[in-house]
Amino acid sequence: MARVKLTDTRKETRTLAGRPVPVVVTPRFARRGRLAVFADALASLLAGMRLTFGYLVRPSTVVTRQYPENRATLKLPARFRARLRLTLDEHGYQRCTACRLCERACPNASIRILTRPGALSKHELDRYIWRMDSCVFCNACVQSCPFGALEMTAEFEHAVFDRRLLIFTLNRYAGPPASVLLKEPDEAKRAAAMEPRDPYGGPVPLNGTDLPYLKALAVAPRPDPVRHAAAPAPGGQA
Repeated sequence: MARVKLTDTRKETRTLAGRPVPVVVTPRFARRGRLAVFADALASLLAGMRLTFGYLVRPSTVVTRQYPENRATLKLPARFRARLRLTLDEHGYQRCTACRLCERACPNASIRILTRPGALSKHELDRYIWRMDSCVFCNACVQSCPFGALEMTAEFEHAVFDRRLLIFTLNRYAGPPASVLLKEPDEAKRAAAMEPRDPYGGPVPLNGTDLPYLKALAVAPRPDPVRHAAAPAPGGQA
């Protein structure tokens, strides 16, 4: 297809639905012969083969990434979105306050936040349930969080045979946020306020709970972990 030169176009005013509408009219192209079409196709083919044989002679210029062989050195763009994660502060405590702003900002209800009354605060995060199977990775949840408690990471390897594996709990412990925990000087009380959470425990299909258009796994629900005296190891992610 030939390119349209701006100098060959003209502006006109035409009537559409009884109203004058300004339009730009482009010239009609003359019908091309078979020989001209064949010449263009041959030139395009030769240009592609020139690039291919250039890579064959100079393999160092190849831009194709050999995955998964290059998994150790693979670099993705900074704005690549693949998985939602709760961020931790320098002490290993979660920043999420269970304010539900991200839940309201989600356009297709992929986030569900469960709260509970806490020992150090009136209410605290119990479970942060994320449905990766329906998430569109729009980043609205991250942008709506006023505490910087969420981020999108580049962890993109999530191929599964059962989509119920893509619905899980993000928080690794239930309890107050870092801002509340750091106000408590007694580390034993901090540990007592933090209860470990299983990624596939709670109201998710792998724990016996039906969700819209997704049946639960036909197994008995697993009990939630009991409260432990020791706090979870800092720095881990669910």
